[in-house]
Parts: sequence; C-alpha cells; structure tokens
Amino acid sequence: MLDTLSIRHFAIIEQAQIEFEPGMTALTGETGAGKSILLDAIGLVLGDRADADSVKSGADKADISVSFDITRHRPAQDWLREQELDQNGDCLLRRVVQASGRSKAFINGTPVTLAQLRELGELLVDLHGQHEHQSLQKPAIQRALLDSAGAHQSLLERVARAHEDWKQALQRLDAARDQSTEKQQRIDLLKLYVREFDELDLKPGEADELNSEYRRLSHAGQILQTSAELIDRLYEQEPRNLQTDLSWCVNALDDLCTVDPALKGCQELLSGALIQVEEAATELRAHVDGIDLDPSRLDWLNQRLSQIQGLARKHRVDEAELSDLADRLRDELERLTLDEAGIEALEQAADAAATVYRQAADTLSQQRRETADRLSQQITEVMQSLGMEGGRFEIDIDRLEDPSSWGRHGSDRIRFLVSANPGQPPRPLNKVASGGELSRISLAIQVILSRSSTIPTLIFDEVDSGIGGGIAEIVGRLLRQLGEQRQVLCVTHLPQVAAQAHQHYRVSKDKGEAGTRTRLQRLQPHARVEEIARMLGGIEISEQSLAHAREMIDSAGGDNARPAKRA
Repeated sequence: MLDTLSIRHFAIIEQAQIEFEPGMTALTGETGAGKSILLDAIGLVLGDRADADSVKSGADKADISVSFDITRHRPAQDWLREQELDQNGDCLLRRVVQASGRSKAFINGTPVTLAQLRELGELLVDLHGQHEHQSLQKPAIQRALLDSAGAHQSLLERVARAHEDWKQALQRLDAARDQSTEKQQRIDLLKLYVREFDELDLKPGEADELNSEYRRLSHAGQILQTSAELIDRLYEQEPRNLQTDLSWCVNALDDLCTVDPALKGCQELLSGALIQVEEAATELRAHVDGIDLDPSRLDWLNQRLSQIQGLARKHRVDEAELSDLADRLRDELERLTLDEAGIEALEQAADAAATVYRQAADTLSQQRRETADRLSQQITEVMQSLGMEGGRFEIDIDRLEDPSSWGRHGSDRIRFLVSANPGQPPRPLNKVASGGELSRISLAIQVILSRSSTIPTLIFDEVDSGIGGGIAEIVGRLLRQLGEQRQVLCVTHLPQVAAQAHQHYRVSKDKGEAGTRTRLQRLQPHARVEEIARMLGGIEISEQSLAHAREMIDSAGGDNARPAKRA
C-alpha cells in the first residue's frame, strides 16, 4: 500500500508531502490546479520517462520519493529479495531529475535502472488513465486485458516459448532447403567421381608398383641381353671368368698366408668377393628366368597406367595421392547424403514443434474462453448498473485460419463486442459505442479487472469523465467498494464520486510574486463538506448545497467508516 508521497521542485509544485491511508482517497480541485501533476510525479518515481520540463523553473533538480507498506505483499517482497534490495521490509522508491533532463533512480537508497524501477512499480501500482477507453478499441489491449483477468501469464510464457521453438525449427528447415539444390548438384558430381574410383579399384601404392613393372617389361630385351652377358662374365665364360679368376686368387693367397700371415686380411676380402660374385650370378639367373615377355601383360599395364594417369590429371593430383583423394570424396558424399537425410529430420522437428505450439495455444484458448464467459457476465452486470440497461458485453474468441498469423500470444483473434441497447446484436466497440458509452464500458472493465488483481494500489485519473447524475453516484460506489478491498486513489471532478471517498484531498493553485505554486490540503469533515458543495454549486456556496453535500457524504458512510490498513 502507498504510504507517503514526497515531492520537491516538480513542475509547479515547490514542496508537498502526502500521507495516504487505506480505502478510497479522492483528489479534487479546479481544472489546472495540479491534480494530474501529482499522478505524474507518482508515474515518474515508478519509472516513467523524465525530461527537463519535470524540474520546477529556477530549481536545479526535482526530487520525488514514495514509500510503500509491503508487509503483506509477497510479490514485492520476493522481487526485492531477488534483486538484493530488501531492507527490513522497507520499500522506498526515489527519483531525482536534473535540470538538464538526466535522472537517477533509487530503491531503498541503492541506485537502480529505470527498468528495475518500472518492474517493481508494476507490482505496486495499477494506474488507469482518463483516456484509457480510447486504447480499449485496440485488439492487443483487449487480448492483454483478457489474459490479465484470467491470470494466464504462465500459460502465455509457455505459448511464447513454444512459438519461438517452432519459429527457430522452421528457420533451420528453410535454411537447409535453400542449400539443398546446390548440395544436390555437389552430391551428383561426387557420385560420378566415386563411381570412377570404384571402377578403377585402385589399391594404395599400386601406381608405383605398376610403373615399376611397366618399366621392367618395356625394357625386358635390354635386361635379358645385359644380364646374360653379366652371367657369362661372372661365371660361365670360357676359358676364364670373374669367378674363376677370383677363385685362383683366393687359393694363391691361402698358400702365401702360411708364409706371411699379414696377407690374411686380403685373402678374406677376396673370399667375400668370390661369394658375392657367385650370389650375384645366381640372382641374375633367377631374375632372367622370371621375366615374362607376354605382350598382353604389357598392354594391360599400359592401359591401367593410362587410366590412373588420366584420373590424376582430372583431379590435378599426383598418382600417389589418388587413394587419399578417393577416401576424402567418399567421406564428403556420405556427409552430404546424411545432410539430405537431415532435411527430413528437420521437417519432423518442425512438425513436432508445431504440435507442441498448437497444444499450448489450444489450452490457452480454452482458458481464455472460460475467462471470457465469466468476464462478459460480470462486465455486463456493471454496464447495466452504469445506466446501460439491456446492454450486453461479450468477448468473442476465434481461431485464426492462417497459421502464419499465429504468434507468441497464441492463435486466437479476440474481440470485445457490445450491444448498447436491447435487441441489438453485439458488435465491435468502435462500431456501436459512443464516447460516453466507451468511457462507462472502460470503467466497468477496469473495476472488474481490479477486483482480481493482486496489485495493492489502484489509481484512477478522471476515468469518470463524461459521466454525471445518478450514474456518477454508482461509479463512486463502485470505487468505494474497491477501496474496501484495496487502496484506491481517484482524481475526479464529480461530487458524487468524491463524496464516496474515505479521505479527501483538495489541490489548489496559489499565485504570488514568486510564481505559481500547487497547494495540497487534506480536508477535515467541515472543509470536505464545503469542497463537495463547491463541486455541486460552483463559486457561490449556498446552505442548500452544503446540506446536499452533507447528505451525500453521510449516505456514502461518512468519514468514520474506514477500512483496516492493508498492504
């Protein structure tokens, strides 16, 4: 509950401090006296935008603070605790605006952002402006009012998350589809390349082996001829060959070593050379025996090597790199093929996300319909008490046909319909309701919504504009009834409304040499009767108007019937 409001150098207010109480508080005064300035000050300290015009002329800054009693208001307590701003249950909000337009915000003496100030303010105060009936015609406002009345916030968050998941799934699917044409072209090309490698069936190191064999077979004649000559010289030539000469030398050195042992090393070297000559001759014979002069094998080698060389030129790599290239191409083909299969998975994911969204949106629609039925009946009852006998209020909820129109707020089209007169079918507000009727319908909606709200303080800024007579008295009673449950502040020009208040402040404007100042006075019973009489009769206050004023106040319950203090 709002306890105190302290203002220094704001607009035309030099200094003011107001202590509020439970119940309904009326703020009255002549037009231009500054009643709405008080509400502007409250709005500023709750996070509204500030500018240099907020500072009183000649002052260097404006300073506004409000204190709230939140001992029984758990949402505000929890918020302060989460933000580490709680101080023994206190809740003091302060806003300082420099003459330059820059401002600072504080909660319990700690500097905070405007976003934090607004967030806390929305838990503490609900302000209804005098032009609120104009925004009532907007579909988004109608939807927000319905959801607020039904306390659909957690379900709205669920629908919003489901919509975001669905949207992201569709974006991933669209991105994959956009790339699918280019990917398919690459897949087709890779399939061609891989088929060529599969047909070639190239083994690792095969190219080197085939080249070696091709060189050997293509020079087989030269190899055979030279090898035969070598064998002949090494082992077979008559009467002498290298083996015969080395054997003679080894035998001769054997004899000399018995005489001169120093020749033993030389004898061993020649013995080793003899063995190597014999082995070389043996290997040459074996090699010559293994040479195949089959021309068909040479042709096959030539063809095989031509295929390998052609594929290497095509891919601009060395022959030795072809096997690794084939592995890389197969890997890429497999990955892209899996990506293509991934599109199907993305489609399934998008369908699943859409299903989750539809289920959440359907649940929200059902709850909205239940709330709409209850709210329509309640608002209809209040409308009829406000002089619209036979009038009917309905909330129409339809499923939007185009899924592309579904959004984070659900899949419904919500319309406020009204029949102002008996026998007329309900139609959209802007089609049938006059300005006065809209004002009364707006007030009826605000009264009904405020009953179910958890916000402790309600402020009504001339919401009774355009209403008079007996209807004004009913409006006053409705606001007083709200004041029995909540704290209500009401700026009004209507004596019928002001007379229903539990406490009454008069705002006046003093003009002097130092400038114009706004003066705020809490009215005691006698002064309150005079203020109600002034509102009834104008400048001249007669005994008749005073008596009428006393009667109105007494009829409302007087100044003694005050509700107990609440948070």
